[in-house]
Amino acid sequence: MARLARLAGIGTGSAWVLIRELFGWRQFHNRREVAGCLGLAPTPYASGTSEVERGISKIGNKRARWLMVELAWSWLRFQRSSQLSDWFNERFAGGGKRMRRIGIVALARRLAVALWRYLEYGEIPLGATLKSPASKALAT
Repeated sequence: MARLARLAGIGTGSAWVLIRELFGWRQFHNRREVAGCLGLAPTPYASGTSEVERGISKIGNKRARWLMVELAWSWLRFQRSSQLSDWFNERFAGGGKRMRRIGIVALARRLAVALWRYLEYGEIPLGATLKSPASKALAT
């Protein structure tokens, strides 16, 4: 929990919920398992020669999925120079409200995978900043 809360944009309450609901009791082997557990995996439809993507499955942990979407908005605010924020801004920021809402779900999936890699392998998301020790002292 403390490792997650070190990232700017993620508070102790959010870190606690993510650990309790997702990362604390389950071992993931790849990014697809992380997205599938959250219900942020794509649902393909294939019939004959037609193949269509029908959006995300929404089969998974509802609280964790909701929290990841909220953390994605927070990530854009507090981690402006990160690679994830740049990716979102390149693809969705110039679009309308609907495109930004679609993009934030995509960002939530990418953020969940990045947080899993951070907890599992110690890989800090590219361009992400950690909270300074002074900000932790002010919060307590």
